[in-house]
Amino acid sequence: MSHIPLSHTFRKSFQVFVDLLFPPVCAGCEKKGVNWCADCQSQIGVLTEPLCLKCGSPAKKTVHQCPQCVDNAYSFVSLRSWVVFEGPTRSALHRLKYKRDWLLGDTFAFHLSDFVRQLDWQVEMVIPIPLGRKRRKKRGYNQVEVITAPLAVYLDLPHAPRALTRAKETRTQVGLSAAERRENVKSVFQAKPAFVKGRSILLMDDVATTGATLSSAADALLSAGASQVYALTVARALPHHDLRHV
Repeated sequence: MSHIPLSHTFRKSFQVFVDLLFPPVCAGCEKKGVNWCADCQSQIGVLTEPLCLKCGSPAKKTVHQCPQCVDNAYSFVSLRSWVVFEGPTRSALHRLKYKRDWLLGDTFAFHLSDFVRQLDWQVEMVIPIPLGRKRRKKRGYNQVEVITAPLAVYLDLPHAPRALTRAKETRTQVGLSAAERRENVKSVFQAKPAFVKGRSILLMDDVATTGATLSSAADALLSAGASQVYALTVARALPHHDLRHV
């Protein structure tokens, strides 16, 4: 049995107390009484094969690297996303980003833990993509950590949110083209060798668009001595989605 950190237990207990005072509504459809309902769960668009084995994007047939991977030379071993960034999932991630819904993070972590086990990645530590200091101070928390903290518990792995930092502030990726996104996050991360040296890392973000942020962070982790990096997101924006709003 894995040890559940007190901070995680406290957050869940506190959220349950809050829910008693202010009954929850579904993050996908606003149905009262639950933070993620069965109807919204049934509507999620799970990404299924054939996929590019490198970046996880849908393909006409399974390939080891699609043209996008060849052009971008991603630093992670593989990227996978649980669902498509649309419908109730999009609404839920927006709520998680701006309304600090701890139980929603736990709900996503529960589903993601099964997803990661099916991938059978040999990983030893969970690390979230960090926010810049100014953005974290303004928001008060990192929405990705709301998922990675319980995910690490479910997977019985160490959680190291301080292993990776942003060396400088960047523009938000929302509204940027694919090329602008790559340039915006180039060499922006720093990793601490004391945490990651020799370890296989599970690196997580909420949404994958071009893969630029995850690849840049993977660069930093590998430079700090990580043995390999696997990238995971809750959702993936597909080519028909407008990047100006992702």
